[in-house]
Amino acid sequence: MNKKFYITTAIAYTSRKPHIGNAYDIVLADAIARHKKSQGYDVFLMTGSDEHGQKIEEYAKAKGIEPKAYVDEISGEIKAVWDSLDTQYDKFIRTTDADHEAAVKKIFKKLYDQGDIYKGSYEGKYCVPCESFFTASQLKDGKCPDCGRDVIDSKEEAYFLKLSKYADRLVKYYDDNPDFFQPASRKAEMVNNFIKPGLTDLCVSRSSFKWGVPVDFDDKHVIYVWIDALSNYITGIGYDTENPSEQYKKLWPADLHVIGKDIVRFHTIYWPIILMALGEPLPKQVLGHPWVLFGEDKMSKSKGNVIYADELSARFGSDAVRYYLLSEVPFAQDGNITYEAFIAKFNTDLANTLGNLVNRSIAMTNKYFDGKVTNGGQKDALDDELFAVTNETIEKFNKQFDSYHTADACETVMELARRCNKYIDETMPWALAKDENQKARLEAVMYNLLENIRLLSVLLEPIMPKCAKEIRNQLCTDNKELKVNATEGFAVGTPSPLFSRLDADKIIEELTKEMEEKMKAAKAENDAVNTVSLAQIGIEDFMKVELKTAKILECEPVKKAKKLLKLTLDDGSGTNRTVASGIAKWYKPEDLIGHTVILVSNLKPAVLCGVESQGMILAADIDEDNVKVIFADDIPRGSKIR
Repeated sequence: MNKKFYITTAIAYTSRKPHIGNAYDIVLADAIARHKKSQGYDVFLMTGSDEHGQKIEEYAKAKGIEPKAYVDEISGEIKAVWDSLDTQYDKFIRTTDADHEAAVKKIFKKLYDQGDIYKGSYEGKYCVPCESFFTASQLKDGKCPDCGRDVIDSKEEAYFLKLSKYADRLVKYYDDNPDFFQPASRKAEMVNNFIKPGLTDLCVSRSSFKWGVPVDFDDKHVIYVWIDALSNYITGIGYDTENPSEQYKKLWPADLHVIGKDIVRFHTIYWPIILMALGEPLPKQVLGHPWVLFGEDKMSKSKGNVIYADELSARFGSDAVRYYLLSEVPFAQDGNITYEAFIAKFNTDLANTLGNLVNRSIAMTNKYFDGKVTNGGQKDALDDELFAVTNETIEKFNKQFDSYHTADACETVMELARRCNKYIDETMPWALAKDENQKARLEAVMYNLLENIRLLSVLLEPIMPKCAKEIRNQLCTDNKELKVNATEGFAVGTPSPLFSRLDADKIIEELTKEMEEKMKAAKAENDAVNTVSLAQIGIEDFMKVELKTAKILECEPVKKAKKLLKLTLDDGSGTNRTVASGIAKWYKPEDLIGHTVILVSNLKPAVLCGVESQGMILAADIDEDNVKVIFADDIPRGSKIR
């Protein structure tokens, strides 16, 4: 019986269609799964969609439909994107699946009954897009530390999971399982940033919205994302608190969770503690991969600076997209995608190096030997050198893929392809073909090339499955043995280009126009959602806000924050006040000194990067990247604004 390998991706959030950065999860997991299958493992790959939460509720409302109808649509889009990338998952779980919801209710109840979940109240800063609570000290420049967006003050009754109860046991698990974190550096981040300062109990229910799995014994609450979404890894394979399935017993614990680096905390702290509390084994490894950036920026659907994997796949083929992602995202550093970089890599690696090697080798075999060559056993120093590189490549590739260094593995494959092209230049088959006495030598050269191309196809199988299959089709072989000289000969077919060179200038111009349209559409959609999200208030609420004019006496940058300026204001009260404002991108201190601004003067003070901000000044968002402070220079300082 083959050894099992259970691998999962993070489940995609159904707020909007996933961009190519979101799709990296499934491509990476699929490549690892295919590699494990080639090694004889019994692999089970699960992916899916995360479908509850306040953000979903708001998007559905903006569209004028029920949340379930909204997530049905987006979940379908997620599956379509995954399928466009030629990924082979064994199960696609949805957190609105009836069996998942039933299991999550039982999990919550069990943790409550045994005292690991208790009822309390939460007051803090809440980020709606991230669905996360933060303390004021955790904010970055007054905004969400994860996504950089504005947060809102929130206070509500909630249930909490006792994290601190399991902190020591969790650290011991880290120490006893040194391979748990991939890359290993993620461990220091979790221990130093979250565990050593002291784990605070985790909010695991919400009562301010309704779109979620209800708490059975308290219908005011829905179960929050941490228990709902994270539990998919066990509910999707049949976990039940009372009677787990045979499949669960076979597959759990997971061998590998493939996730983005931004959710490592949830998968290496919250999730293990939930499992400890349930009395279940912990996953063996968590791979927190880097991000795929658009140029130098994190891709954001709200900004519209996104590339969609299915659109790229439709234009260039799924293998080209898979190859780019797997080769351009290093093991521990963020990767980068631009249209220019994608097309350059396509032309250099796929068309010139790999495609040209396969095409001319098969064409020469047809021309010189009517498509048939055998392994005559002839060798010289050039052949030995080539096959030494081949053997080294196979060993190196397997080590790199086994440790999830896929970018290095892709480069290793291309190094062999380049070496084969060099071998053609060294042996010069066209010159050998002119001398009848060199026919045996020519046949050996062609066999060596074709055998290396066959081996390249086997190595490429987890990276570019369609391309790998097409290479073997053109070689007229289905031999996938990863061993040198495993074939007696070849009877090749008609050569057909694997990848045709792209006209970079023309395509980039087309794609740039499409990107501009996406950014416009994203802004319009954000405006619609934001309009829905703003709750109406009565005049009595508005009258609680005290607005008055104040003159800027001094202004200077805040040393620890690129976005903040520290303003000293005279509001006519006789005592100057300090305000920290995130306008440094648009104003220099000298642009502001002497101007009169409108101040929210009764705002509760907050400490931002070491500066106590005693209010807020009013500014206008002109467009996505243009902010203007509202000046009131003709109005005396201290005047009330009504």
